[in-house]
Order: sequence, then C-alpha cells, then structure tokens
Amino acid sequence: MDFKKAITEYYAREIKCIEALNLAEINETMQAIYKTYENKGTIYVCGNGGSASTASHMQNDFNKGISERLDKKFNFYCLNDNVSTIMAVANDIGYEEIFRFQLINKITANDLFIGISGSGNSQNVLNAATYAQECGAKVIGITGYSGGKLAQMADYKMHVAEDDMQIAEDLHMTFDHMMMKVFYNYLVLGEMTGNNIDGHC
Repeated sequence: MDFKKAITEYYAREIKCIEALNLAEINETMQAIYKTYENKGTIYVCGNGGSASTASHMQNDFNKGISERLDKKFNFYCLNDNVSTIMAVANDIGYEEIFRFQLINKITANDLFIGISGSGNSQNVLNAATYAQECGAKVIGITGYSGGKLAQMADYKMHVAEDDMQIAEDLHMTFDHMMMKVFYNYLVLGEMTGNNIDGHC
C-alpha cells in the first residue's frame, strides 16, 4: 500500500492552516504569558484527551525547558496531572468540575488560565475559565474548529480554524514548542546578548 498521496494531502492541509494563523492574536497571547511571568503569577493550564497531553507537555517545557537556566522561573501548573484529585472530583462532584475545583481559592487576578479545547466547548474547561475570570484572572483559549464558547469568552486566543481534531491538536503542540523556543531565545540567550522580550537592544 502506498500512502504518499494521503501523507502529502495531510501536510498540505496543515501548511495551509499554519499560513492562516492570526499572528497578531498569538503575539498578544504571548505578551500576556510574559506579563504573568514578570509579575510572578501562576499560569494554570488544562484540557481533555490529547489536549490534556498538550497541557502537561506545556508545563514541562516552561517549568523545566525554559526555566532551567533562569533565576526567575515560570510557574505553570497543569490541572490534569493530579490523577487522584481528578478522579475524586469526577466521582464525588462531577467530571465537569475537575478543573474549576482545583482553582477555588487559589487563582488570583495576578494569574493566568489557559484552556485547551479542540471544539472550544468542553464544559469542564469552560467552567474553569469562567471561574478564573470571576476571580479577575485573564483567560487564554487554545481552540480549533470554530473556536466554540471558549474562543468567544477568552481574553486571548490561539486558534486553528480547521474542522479536523488531529490537525488542530498538531498545531496546538506547535504553539507550545514555538513559545518555548521564542521565550528561551529572549530570556536565556537574550540575557547574553542584551535583548529584551520585544527584541530591542
């Protein structure tokens, strides 16, 4: 079986989505992350399924990947990573509360919430995002398809306008790796060259 045609078509669609990304929105989102870092705030991140993996990967890339050589470190907290807490909340309260519950009396206006949802309509992510905004925190929505309710309510957006979960999740992962590379270059390598986050000497 020769899959080359299907492989080519898949990556052609992905390239088209990359070319259509709203770079201004992505830049605004990165500025919000940087501002939270500067203010020593906590950045909470979560998602379901493949988005849960992206959230956990993001925590690793910021807390270790970028922060390893920084005196002031990023403080990412992945709400997916405490399985015991998630299972207890899901069993005793409801799956739609697994993320919001972990934010109660913890998230502040100095913090940031990142919700990752391909559809933008994951209720547990929306509940947490709503609570975050009620507490004065800003919300980043990382979405696919039409963006759903999360894109509508989010203060900042990183959106992949594609009705394909695999391509959306692919590009969500590139958002993480792109940010890791850019922030590392500015915060770690930039310290050596005198560059700041805006790229000015």
